[in-house]
Amino acid sequence: MKTYHVNENGYYGEFGGAYIPEILHRCVEDLKDNYLKALESESFRQEYAQLLRDYVGRPSPLYLTGRLSRKYGCRIYLKREDLNHTGAHKINNTIGQILLARRMGKTRIIAETGAGQHGVATATVCALMDMECIVYMGTTDVERQQPNVRKMQMLGAKVVPVTSGNMTLKDATNEAIRDWCCHPSDTFYIIGSTVGPHPYPDMVARLQSVISEEIKKQLAGCEGRDYPDYLVACVGGGSNAAGTIYHYIDDERVNIVLAEAGGKGVYSGMSAATIQLGKKGILHGACTLVMQSEDGQIEEPYSISAGLDYPGIGPIHANLYASKRATILAVDDHEALAAAFELTRLEGIIPALESAHALGALGKLTFRPEDVVVVTLSGRGDKDMDTYLNTHTYGLQV
Repeated sequence: MKTYHVNENGYYGEFGGAYIPEILHRCVEDLKDNYLKALESESFRQEYAQLLRDYVGRPSPLYLTGRLSRKYGCRIYLKREDLNHTGAHKINNTIGQILLARRMGKTRIIAETGAGQHGVATATVCALMDMECIVYMGTTDVERQQPNVRKMQMLGAKVVPVTSGNMTLKDATNEAIRDWCCHPSDTFYIIGSTVGPHPYPDMVARLQSVISEEIKKQLAGCEGRDYPDYLVACVGGGSNAAGTIYHYIDDERVNIVLAEAGGKGVYSGMSAATIQLGKKGILHGACTLVMQSEDGQIEEPYSISAGLDYPGIGPIHANLYASKRATILAVDDHEALAAAFELTRLEGIIPALESAHALGALGKLTFRPEDVVVVTLSGRGDKDMDTYLNTHTYGLQV
């Protein structure tokens, strides 16, 4: 049977693998040798499930919208990851990875962050497990995501501003990898998305797969069938999307729609539409689609959303595009802002700017009245209030 999941060599089709400096070879091999044994062990599964239930607050609701559904002429459900502890899906992954780090005897945790949600989630679990935490964050993102920076600091993390490149997620990831190279023995790098060398993309996807596991059960209860007609999620690195589609990826009845950040327009030179603009290349330890110049230099992405401002994409999503399993839509800044205000005014829910890109994809699709559509609302909009308030002219008359 054809599958879109990772193969035994760490590849999704032609994408994936582990392209790493020699100094990190043992770290990555140790992780590869241990992650499946741990994740599939009964003791890990019990502890992980207990923390997801009692600490994170799972299962997250699957909410059938009223006015939003009527507007688009179908049944639109929101998977409410914004209601998790820390306000996003990121905590699903950081809890799993820190449990693994503890089992592997690591005492120092590093992470990268763009929008700050992964940084907050990492700082949160480090406080919970009493571990040292260093978070690398581009200076551009430090300035536009101040609420999350303050949360990380309050939780006891050291936030290191990164001043290289355009001072966003790519550059924060570069610095985190440099740190890892300098401290390979005691440090565990909690990567926040389905990027990086194998086994990270698969490990993060498995930890986030609780999203689609719950969707199946919840749809069976409210729709009488456990699959939707459409799954819609935003993609930067792609962890919330990977979790949303994990248990449906080989089910061809389900249309997968991924919304990437079009910025000021896909071909404007100010975009993060990596899948549509990218070419095959190596970024942060994996072969994937990368925004790059003719001579292979990484091009700087742009998005109003800090969490989607990344020049690559997870290899799982690169393969879904190359194999035509997923529909890829670019949602520009204006469309995302309009979608955010639309949800706020129609349903009383303020989404994160990242999630607003998924919502912005709805207007680009044509639905039948009987269609069941699930949109993953990956995070809440608290962190983006300054941006929203500065763009209040996008408010819709609804």
